[in-house]
Amino acid sequence: MKVVDARKVEKSQLILVVEDVYETRAGIDTLLKANGYRVALASTEAINSTRPERPDLILVSGSALPDNVLVKVDRIRKEAAVGDEVPVVVFCAHDIPEGEEVAIGGNVYLTNPDNFNQLRSLVARLLPAVSYGGVTDEGRADTGIL
Repeated sequence: MKVVDARKVEKSQLILVVEDVYETRAGIDTLLKANGYRVALASTEAINSTRPERPDLILVSGSALPDNVLVKVDRIRKEAAVGDEVPVVVFCAHDIPEGEEVAIGGNVYLTNPDNFNQLRSLVARLLPAVSYGGVTDEGRADTGIL
């Protein structure tokens, strides 16, 4: 496993992970950081208090969402102080088949990834491509993980 240079990660995209289950938050945090992303973690009750800066993408657990996903996404965007230009990916394990993703409008995507590679691919497609010497053109450090 390669070590990610912290100076390069500073310039990578920031992903806000909104998840109420600590273990799930910690797992997503580890996987995203291993792929060169910066990560801010928040529960659904403390989004604006944990936000260090404007995120480039928001990942939200569907388990904590009410039936109307877009209403919840609007609230999360307001608390994170971002608009529709920031993509939101919602994990909905029961609403769509495993391995599928659905764009529902307003730069909001529902997904039920069956593995991290699938989530990583979706994140890479939604975030603008960047390159900071040693970081891949998709904005992730080449860690060799996953």
